[in-house]
Amino acid sequence: MTTTVHGYPRIGPNRELKRASESYWAGEIPAAELDTVASNLRRGVWETLRDAGVREIPSNTFSYYDHVLDTALLFGLVPERFATVADGADGLDAELRRYFTMARGAEDVAPLEMTKWFDTNYHYLVPELSPRTRPRLDSTKPMAEYTQARELGIETRPVVLGPLTLLLLAKPASEAPEGWRPVQLLADLLPCYAELFRQLAASGVQQVQLDEPILATDEGQAELAALERAYTELGEVTERPEILVSTYFGSIGPDALRILKHSRVERIGLDLVTAPEGVDDLAQVSGIGDKTLVAGVVDGRNVWRTDIARTMSTLGSLLGLVGDVTVSTSCSLLHVPIDVDAETGLPAELRERLAFARQKLDEVVLLGRALSAGDEEIAAELERARAVTDAGTPSSFTNRHVRERLEALGETATRGGQRRREENTTSPLPPLPTTTIGSFPQTTDVRKARADYRAGRIDQSEYELRMRSEIDRVIALQEDIGLDVLVHGEPERNDMVQYFAERMDGFVTTQHGWVQSYGSRCVRPPILYGDVSRSGPMTVDWITYAQSRTRKPVKGMLTGPVTMLAWSFVRDDQPLGETARQVALALRDEVSDLEQAGIRHVQVDEAALRELLPLRAEFRDAYLDWAVGAFRLATSGAAASTWIHTHMCYSEFGKIVGAIEELDADVTSVEAARSHMELVEDIAAAGYGRGIGPGVYDIHSPRAPGVEEIETALRSALRAVPPERLWANPDCGLKTRDYPEIEPALRNMVEAVRRVRDGLGS
Repeated sequence: MTTTVHGYPRIGPNRELKRASESYWAGEIPAAELDTVASNLRRGVWETLRDAGVREIPSNTFSYYDHVLDTALLFGLVPERFATVADGADGLDAELRRYFTMARGAEDVAPLEMTKWFDTNYHYLVPELSPRTRPRLDSTKPMAEYTQARELGIETRPVVLGPLTLLLLAKPASEAPEGWRPVQLLADLLPCYAELFRQLAASGVQQVQLDEPILATDEGQAELAALERAYTELGEVTERPEILVSTYFGSIGPDALRILKHSRVERIGLDLVTAPEGVDDLAQVSGIGDKTLVAGVVDGRNVWRTDIARTMSTLGSLLGLVGDVTVSTSCSLLHVPIDVDAETGLPAELRERLAFARQKLDEVVLLGRALSAGDEEIAAELERARAVTDAGTPSSFTNRHVRERLEALGETATRGGQRRREENTTSPLPPLPTTTIGSFPQTTDVRKARADYRAGRIDQSEYELRMRSEIDRVIALQEDIGLDVLVHGEPERNDMVQYFAERMDGFVTTQHGWVQSYGSRCVRPPILYGDVSRSGPMTVDWITYAQSRTRKPVKGMLTGPVTMLAWSFVRDDQPLGETARQVALALRDEVSDLEQAGIRHVQVDEAALRELLPLRAEFRDAYLDWAVGAFRLATSGAAASTWIHTHMCYSEFGKIVGAIEELDADVTSVEAARSHMELVEDIAAAGYGRGIGPGVYDIHSPRAPGVEEIETALRSALRAVPPERLWANPDCGLKTRDYPEIEPALRNMVEAVRRVRDGLGS
């Protein structure tokens, strides 16, 4: 019995990669210094896994920004607009400039589109392919990382995104003919994988991992012929390492499993946490013969300790169905924080139930030892691990009042209410109203004030004075720019989820529980461990202060129930829908308080509504039923004259346009800049009949779009959305940008809207 993991957090224990990357972007450190930081982080991960007792250690899981982008570069899938980006630079600096320009863009070069990695909060860069794309191998990165580890005395297994997943996650480039699909490049791409195998084998690599999570989706299931072709051809490559085809995020089904069984790959990885039915799939195809099963039985996406007794039973049920078993995590540990031992402030009864990445290594190793040894030491460790789950949910995690309120609401609690907006004649809006998503840049002074307040260096009155001063600045700037519906800028908020989690019972936040979201962007997901309630208003004082500084309407800003769940680590002892309703009930009270304070625009962000959509269509209706119901529970108590807004982040929205309509929000703002307004076509086709704000520029890139560029985007949107329903806004919050970047962009947006408005009569 051996042990492994699919990957490990790459940001560093203290977010070293974030700090080094941002320093490099700012020109504060050279490329060589960033490379040294990266090298040290890789070494730290490999040594951590080795010292924990993990037997098979992955490599090529490190990334400066995103592993899908890394794979695109590995096979030379670089759009032509990036070809001359680094002209004049040398060596490593040239490579990094091109790399980061593909990820972030430059003054005159648009970046690759960014969207969610399956149903997680991690974002990947979308490769752009066309019939003119000519894959070519550049194996420098995986070879260099393998060599670095071997020089440390650590043998590793290089990990590469599989060909089917790579092609199905890619999008056709703008020059591709209509109807052409990236998967049509499979025949051109497979020889590059074969050559990579040969080079790795020549360097001594014994095993290579190809990740194919796309098999857990309907899109992957529709391409099983391509799967069979890929692994028939790759299995027949001579002088290659053993191949592990790793799948995760759901069941791949018996048909895909049967194809892999009959291929020449030596190992198959299954996620038996998200999809315990994988054991039944194995039985249905009469096992996988003498192949090794990499059994993903330790949850790589949530922070609760593994139920050892149940997991041992799962592993036992595999006997006779497989050749050998390797105990593993369900997916990469990229999605969880690094070490719970750093969290000294958590309640003891909660802390003992948690396992972050470092503790999950211990669980994997313990399970591996338990299946291959039976000494008393192992028995004692197993008993200690079992005791946590056997104890059940502590009574302190339950709130009877919350449960009684939801029961009293009856149908409204599960389906949400119904509301329709009536025109508010006291504050009419012009055609194409302009607004922003919510947050404004968090300046050094704002962050310092929050840090000083937490550390006790300033008192509450001084802290509030500084925050109000920042709100004054934000309101004055928006009025000067000419925006129509203003925001207070959220200077008091550390994070759109964490801020509310800190003000609701049933949540707890961490000190060091950072997780990568994209690039250098890291978040600290709260832990939702018990019944959720609100003890009092959470936002009213800040919003009403902002409203007192202007005659224009100011939006109240809340984070919706689905997003609160999606971007937290959520209790696993009750259905998600039940937990979502508890959060929605607390938000319903907040909406009521904002209304009573005179606020007539309330935005309830559901940035993650698309993110949590099940990967298989058969499960989506049930999810959307409770997700839409939770949003409507939170908002349906609002008056008919109140504008309810919502916002959704980078995702492919075509599959949920109907659900967006069912939210019953008056205005929905969505990402559309990187996808070149493709969303509006989905909206037009679905007959969407409410207000829509397709983002007219990409805030994740430092470039400021020109007036003509934004005007073109607006006119494109107007082909599908009438002017009385179209809003103009950036595609996300401005928190991570600087004022010198956002001010010209917003002024250009307002000027573009003015031009479009002037032409509406004709």
